[in-house]
Amino acid sequence: MHVYSRLLKCFLFSSAIVAMQAGMAQDRYPDLPNETPAHFTPVDNSFDYTRRVVDIPMRDGVKLHTVIVMAKGTAHAGILMTRTPYNADSMTERKNSPHIGPVLDGFDTPADIIEKDGYIRVVQDIRGKYGSGGDYIMNRPLRGPQNRTAVDESTDIYDTVDWLVKHVPESNGKVGIIGISYDGFEALMATVHPHPAMKVAVPINPMVDGWMGDDWFHNGAFRQQGLPYIYGQAATRSSTANWWSGDRDDYDLYLKAGSAGALGKSRGMEQIGFWRKLLAHPAYDAFWQEQAVDKQLAALPLTVPTMLVHSLWDQEDIYGAMAVYRALAPKDPDHQKLFLVIGPWRHAKSWEAAATMGAIPLGSDTGTYFRENILRPFLAQYLKDDAPTAGVAPVNAYVSGVNRWETHDAWPPTIANKPLYLHADGGLGFAPGDNGYDEYVSDPAKPVPYRIRPIQPWIHGIPDQVESWPEWLADDQREFATRTDVLTYVSDVLTSPLRISGEPAVNLMASTSGSDSDWVVKLIDVYPDEVHEKPSLGGYELGIAMDIFRGRYREGFAEAKPIAAGQPLPYRFPLPTSNHVFATGHRVMVQIQSSWFPLYDRNPQTFVKNIFLAEPGDYRKATQRIYHTSFIELPVVEH
Repeated sequence: MHVYSRLLKCFLFSSAIVAMQAGMAQDRYPDLPNETPAHFTPVDNSFDYTRRVVDIPMRDGVKLHTVIVMAKGTAHAGILMTRTPYNADSMTERKNSPHIGPVLDGFDTPADIIEKDGYIRVVQDIRGKYGSGGDYIMNRPLRGPQNRTAVDESTDIYDTVDWLVKHVPESNGKVGIIGISYDGFEALMATVHPHPAMKVAVPINPMVDGWMGDDWFHNGAFRQQGLPYIYGQAATRSSTANWWSGDRDDYDLYLKAGSAGALGKSRGMEQIGFWRKLLAHPAYDAFWQEQAVDKQLAALPLTVPTMLVHSLWDQEDIYGAMAVYRALAPKDPDHQKLFLVIGPWRHAKSWEAAATMGAIPLGSDTGTYFRENILRPFLAQYLKDDAPTAGVAPVNAYVSGVNRWETHDAWPPTIANKPLYLHADGGLGFAPGDNGYDEYVSDPAKPVPYRIRPIQPWIHGIPDQVESWPEWLADDQREFATRTDVLTYVSDVLTSPLRISGEPAVNLMASTSGSDSDWVVKLIDVYPDEVHEKPSLGGYELGIAMDIFRGRYREGFAEAKPIAAGQPLPYRFPLPTSNHVFATGHRVMVQIQSSWFPLYDRNPQTFVKNIFLAEPGDYRKATQRIYHTSFIELPVVEH
């Protein structure tokens, strides 16, 4: 009992000490307050810029989240605006610097020009995205048959500009708009019934016609590697739904899924309104035709000076800028309001120090040249007070192959269309071919990859693919010529340069044993076997103009029809714009195949009403014949 008594005393003594310490702590920290303030206000007096965030009301009451950035002391400055679905806050976020340059150095921002010329920078979330109210509609159509509401992108831009010139006292009342891709689409919308203060527009690589040749289809073939974009962009307001794969190689992912429709279903994409629209409109019906921006602008006056920027190797929107140029050029015979830049870039590379395109050296920093010598004076003419006339030519076009800029009054320059014929034994030349043909077996179970495997799009974030995927159009094509399901035709070595400017046109005479087929045609510049100044380019096969055509639309894009099996039939379609010199010592090559996977969905090669819904049993081998009466019509510039 004595031991127990001692232990009890020790326990009581210890408990008393603990209680005393707790009481002392309670006296010192009576309520232990939260150390994070309810609202934190940064002290930014030392910053050389100001950043304002406002919610601008539209005519229907919806408010759009808008960020305004300018250097301190700004006065009588032009406003350069971008409207975006890609998060205005992140595009103008404070970096680890008190200076305006890092804040402006975000996606879709000509930071160097804004900082040098002192523009007020405005970035706005479009309806339904991030901080803005309202509903999100992918490329919201203009008011009309597909939009019975009182608002569209053009009215939102008008209302925004009206608010800015009334509520930003540092401005001179002049507003310009600039943007790439989706933001380029927004720049085009600013020219529809524009506000009087809208003085200039610069759409760069804009989304214009998603069916004919921009993001969603090319000539009817669905660009299924756009599925992750649609998923991430349209599933949530803040783009927080992340696509997943589970495969190192997209080739395996899409092949195992079967059809694009089946893959979308496995991800629950029927919940997404835009995806349901794609499934319902696989052909170029009124849904697509009525919202094609080039067609819409062709019906309106050209009032805002507009500089269209096109990239020769644009992997996303290679169709749009040139389509709008063709639509608007007749409205500007005196070359006063429409301007065109053709650069040696991939999508959005005009913002970078673009000295290469993939493995191909360009001889200079073409991106900085464009921004400093073309874009900067052009913007200044319309946005700065008392700025001189820029003197920018109506057309500034980079000539690949000889690496130089040229100016023209209109595009294309004077050309002569010359047919380049397929010959027997894999030859290629300007003399007509014979009446024979070559054939191959196209197997949907083993489609031709569009680049060397493993194939990963940049959005998967694989480190060794982040920089290479966007420039895949400049990949070496020699790997694919070794396949038995790819036909290759090559010219003799050129003894003098061959210059093309414009759209090469495919004139294919072909037959298939199936009832549907895709035709992929590539126009390629083959380098000499030895290139002393850069040995890695020895024998390089550089794609100059490449595209796909879905055979079911041979008789018209609005309605799919089966192909008569075994019958030679003509297929005619344009390839993307080129401005290139095939140099002396090089050769011209044409490759033809029937799949380009997984960038484009597989054609079952048996006719089904909707390829999105094709079943596994619909995919069958087909024997394809290409006749030597086929030719590529080259837009040759004669000296």
